[in-house]
Amino acid sequence: MDSILITGGTPLNGAIPIAGAKNACLTLMPATLLSDEPLTLTNAPRLSDIHTMTALLKSLGAEVTQLQGGQVLALSSHDITNLTADYEIVRKMRASILVLGPLVARYGQAVVSLPGGCAIGARPVDLHLKALEALGATLDLRDGYVHAEARNGLKGARIDFPLVSVGATENAVLAATLARGTTVITNAAREPEIVDLVHCLRRMGARIEGEGSSTLTIEGVDRLSGATHPVVTDRIELGTYMLAPAITGGTVELLGGRLDLVASFAERLDAAGIEVQETQRGLTVTRRNGRARAVDVTTEPFPGFPTDLQAQMMALLCTAEGTSVLEERIFENRFMHAPELSRMGARISVHGGTATVTGVERLRGAPVMATDLRASVSLILAALGAEGETVVSRVYHLDRGYERVEEKLRACGARIERIRGELRRDEAAE
Repeated sequence: MDSILITGGTPLNGAIPIAGAKNACLTLMPATLLSDEPLTLTNAPRLSDIHTMTALLKSLGAEVTQLQGGQVLALSSHDITNLTADYEIVRKMRASILVLGPLVARYGQAVVSLPGGCAIGARPVDLHLKALEALGATLDLRDGYVHAEARNGLKGARIDFPLVSVGATENAVLAATLARGTTVITNAAREPEIVDLVHCLRRMGARIEGEGSSTLTIEGVDRLSGATHPVVTDRIELGTYMLAPAITGGTVELLGGRLDLVASFAERLDAAGIEVQETQRGLTVTRRNGRARAVDVTTEPFPGFPTDLQAQMMALLCTAEGTSVLEERIFENRFMHAPELSRMGARISVHGGTATVTGVERLRGAPVMATDLRASVSLILAALGAEGETVVSRVYHLDRGYERVEEKLRACGARIERIRGELRRDEAAE
């Protein structure tokens, strides 16, 4: 496995292009299963998770072609030959469950393995299954697979989610587009990735209203057509790179960045003394005089502070003046990066879903290990501002959600390189 070597202490200055959203693209790709006409996605990110979804769709008989270096995906599901999503592919990525709704909606049946992904909590799929049952599907869980049937097609229904779930909202919307009648989804997730999905489905001929609100109304149609759709900017990659100059000092412009995608996050940065300004090309971020200030953070569904930026924000707060409290309300077990940051000299105390961070003047480079996707990049951010060298191991997580990290950071002056092959902690310490 690869490792990342960072020599910290260099302010960053320059520009970083922000890719299309991983979580949006992974939701848009299964939409091809709803139509026998081509679906083309532009501004696609070049990530290992996209390759995994590509492999899954191809295993079902879909055609997926990467164009323009992978930034354009041409998809077609005119000849689906398999309705089983196998464990060997699905186990690699949680978003694989999103093929379930489209397959049942168009073909009346599907067999989908229960999914895998980052180890950041249970994240059960029960809300996905309850939504499909409300639409008239019959479900049976056997041997780790969901066996779903709707031989006479899905029927519009009212789906009342007891709690907000992005993935379940996406699966329900995908399935309801071809259901007979009207479907109303309440307590729906409001994330930009869902808004992007609705815009794509509408281009394909779906009749959906209410995107961006907690209530979605879908009038089922008999068939969907093809379309071309640009993937929305990745707000998590955007927020991650906004934190780089906040930690190191300097000024970085995030090309393609949109303030509306990260409004609550930018508000916390402002409270911490980090300046965010809109430009014609995106956003610029500059750390004001001295260290950042301590701020409290509570993760919430959109438009609140994103859970996927909590680990990265903690990296900033490790060297902020004062004591910060981070409360994680979305996923349990999502402070696994805290012990690794402590190895770099951070003062962090974790009790259940709350982490208390007392800032120190500077972190020290150390050998550390990534535990999940967002934790891996939080360690890289911390290392950029630390004194000396840091080796981050097990960075295979990183490639699932960030394209060309070293290249983008090096362009702004960071001293960072990838080491091919695994580097043991005792070796890194020598």
